[in-house]
Amino acid sequence: MPEGPEIRRAADKLEKAIKGKTLTAVWFAFPQLKTYESSLVGERVEAIETRGKAILTHFSNGLTLYSHNQLYGVWRVINTGKEPESNRVLRVRLAAADKTLLLYSASEIELLNADTLAAHPFLLRVGPDVLDMTLTKEEVAERLLSARFRRRQFSGLLLDQAFLAGLGNYLRVEILWQAGLAPQHKAQDLTPEQLETLAVALLEIPRLSYQTRGVAKENKHHGALFSFKVFHRAGKMCERCGGIIEKTTLSSRPFYWCPGCQK
Repeated sequence: MPEGPEIRRAADKLEKAIKGKTLTAVWFAFPQLKTYESSLVGERVEAIETRGKAILTHFSNGLTLYSHNQLYGVWRVINTGKEPESNRVLRVRLAAADKTLLLYSASEIELLNADTLAAHPFLLRVGPDVLDMTLTKEEVAERLLSARFRRRQFSGLLLDQAFLAGLGNYLRVEILWQAGLAPQHKAQDLTPEQLETLAVALLEIPRLSYQTRGVAKENKHHGALFSFKVFHRAGKMCERCGGIIEKTTLSSRPFYWCPGCQK
């Protein structure tokens, strides 16, 4: 499943194609959404927002399209009037004069007004978004030490969208390596220094992945860009301690770590 950085980059692409433009045609596959088609024609797409792995498309009439791709959903941008060949099932079409957005295969799609958006169960459940640039390391540290999360092992906590929205498996792996922590550790057992290091990594790594699109290279003007240190590197040498990276399964997901420096 795509993680927060990939979802935000997808939303950026959608927003670039259609933000501020008037909708000329709208189509929904689900019968319960059909009544909204005519009311959205002539409206504008005001913004496309992400909250963790959900995408919110805000329209000028106050409605919001909520979609969650889960494992198989995918958005595409095409030139209006062109219909691409696809084996996927089309769920949503939002067309402007020049560009059209298509949503394939997603099953969680709703039209919400201000009240139902504020009361949406998923949006109420998720924690702060790691790509929210106003979120600070101090707030993350406070959340780690809260009664709700302080006793949870990091193996499960760093996949829980109620803790921080947008985290996922490769981010879990890379964050714990960066912090030098093992998956069985808990926030309540960390030193102040370890807690700060983890809080910084929880923000730095997702944001770097988003900003650099996962490109693995050095840039003398911008420093080191994001690259995997342990994810999918089982059997290779750890660049920090020289140990050999191992692989196991935690919370039903593949997990990679270095036993030499994540003790």
